[in-house]
Amino acid sequence: MSLHGRGPVPDENLVQLLRPDGTRTDGSGYTEWLGDIDGAALRGLYEDMVVVRRIDQEATALQRQGELALWPPLLGQEAAQIGSGRALRQDDFVFSSYRENGVAYCRGVGYADLLRVWRGNAPSGWDPYAVNMATPQVIIGAQTLHATGYAMATKFDGADAVAVAYFGDGATSQGDANEAMVFAASFQAPVVFFCQNNQWAISEPVRLQAQRDIADRAPGFGIPSVRVDGNDVLASLAVTRQALDRARGGGGPSFIEAVTYRMGPHTTADDPSRYRDPNELEDWKSRDPIDRLARLLKAEGLLDEEFASQAKDTADRAAAELREACVTMPEPGELDVFDNVYATPHTVLAEQKEEYRRYLASLAAAPGGTA
Repeated sequence: MSLHGRGPVPDENLVQLLRPDGTRTDGSGYTEWLGDIDGAALRGLYEDMVVVRRIDQEATALQRQGELALWPPLLGQEAAQIGSGRALRQDDFVFSSYRENGVAYCRGVGYADLLRVWRGNAPSGWDPYAVNMATPQVIIGAQTLHATGYAMATKFDGADAVAVAYFGDGATSQGDANEAMVFAASFQAPVVFFCQNNQWAISEPVRLQAQRDIADRAPGFGIPSVRVDGNDVLASLAVTRQALDRARGGGGPSFIEAVTYRMGPHTTADDPSRYRDPNELEDWKSRDPIDRLARLLKAEGLLDEEFASQAKDTADRAAAELREACVTMPEPGELDVFDNVYATPHTVLAEQKEEYRRYLASLAAAPGGTA
């Protein structure tokens, strides 16, 4: 069985289709979900991960240079995000935390929209309905409730779209995540709970808050779960496809624990060297998700110098576009804070806006005023 309700699953029993050395495993029954993944598709997954890592590096540099107030790096988690993100249909709806910029890339979110909040130019980044992805949730775990509610509504409407909630290991200790699983199981909602266990909830190691594998929690709610090697893009793609298919067929919710590693800081305001053993980081670097797929591509003659250069050039162009979008982003107007608070005009808000407009005008009219 791929979805389980047993006790802890040892690491060697993670669903893994691609070993760290780039060789394939026997598939454990999951290769059937990758029947369409040919050489071109493998190259596409590789390029996606290279681009997303380069975007992440550029955004981190922008923060260090004072162009962004904050940035949540995803370094090391590219396979979990790209593999699952590329499994989704356009009409599926994503509810994420602040770290799923790789999933946002898959959904077609623009570079300026990725940065808008972190530059402080807007309270949210993009129109959720344009890309079928809610703007990132900073309140830990709250998006699991949003995803479950959306999935319940989808089921009531008779549609076969699926909601996907992305969250980290730390969120599983929040009440919201557990309440979401109660409702999802009770109503058999078509939702996939995708937990990226990156080993650290800021400075708290996962072993302190989870005495058993995180995936073991879901069966207690009546939700089947699976643990997958989150640094294996093929395995991440396969298990997500399986969970989505189950949800579309009326099988209800699923829980995926993608075991990966946060190779960078929690955010650019964090210093992981204060709490993390550097040897641990070195161990996980040997399982780097991009290097792993690169080894497979080289073995199959798909990563020649021309393609490697092409992927790098694509990533560098993306980084340049990201930087340009950031430094040329228009500053918000003084009254823009009142826009998009409500979906339709609101009289009380309009009165507040007018009062603030008059206040600014009074400052401008005062001696030496510049407002």
